[in-house]
Order: sequence, then C-alpha cells, then structure tokens
Amino acid sequence: MLPNYCITLKLKMTTLKRKLYRRGSSFETTIPMPLLFALDKSKKHNVLFKYDSKLNKWFIEFEAVKK
Repeated sequence: MLPNYCITLKLKMTTLKRKLYRRGSSFETTIPMPLLFALDKSKKHNVLFKYDSKLNKWFIEFEAVKK
C-alpha cells in the first residue's frame, strides 16, 4: 500500500537564450556550445527542430550524417 502523502520534486530548468538573425527572406540562429558537448565533433550532424503541438513546445535533436 502506498503512503497517503505526495512528494513534489522541483526541477531546475536551464534556459539558453539565442538571437534570431534575418538572412534575406528567412531567419537563422546559432546552436549554443553546451548543447554540442555530447556530439562527436569529428562527424557531421543535422539539427532537427521538432514541434509537439499537444505540448506546444519545440525540441532539438541531433543526428549524425550518414556518408
């Protein structure tokens, strides 16, 4: 049987703020280095920006480019 109390964990969220630059008729931004530390820098990667409409949030993923 579970106890009749609830434990709430507060997770500290890290925020990385980036500028959005105009490049002709489109916009660009840079990827902060803290997000790149886990990548193998000897390989090329694609950056995937994924949007979850249910959560109304964007997610960033990296995939290695296959030769």
